[in-house]
Amino acid sequence: MTIGGFVLCGLLIVALVVQSHRRPDRIAPVGTLLDRVMTDRAARFTILLFWWWLGWHFLVTPPS
Repeated sequence: MTIGGFVLCGLLIVALVVQSHRRPDRIAPVGTLLDRVMTDRAARFTILLFWWWLGWHFLVTPPS
């Protein structure tokens, strides 16, 4: 069930990226969205913390 949820999220992300390339007047392209989000210092800090959390929980192997 969990893997299916991750696959569904991935497919939705791909669909949004494709749709943003087809109709840039309705959905902002990813680059434009990131440019706008990264202008805010709090958003940059939040994204940094999210990536740190993700890496810590999924990429760091526990000590043996």
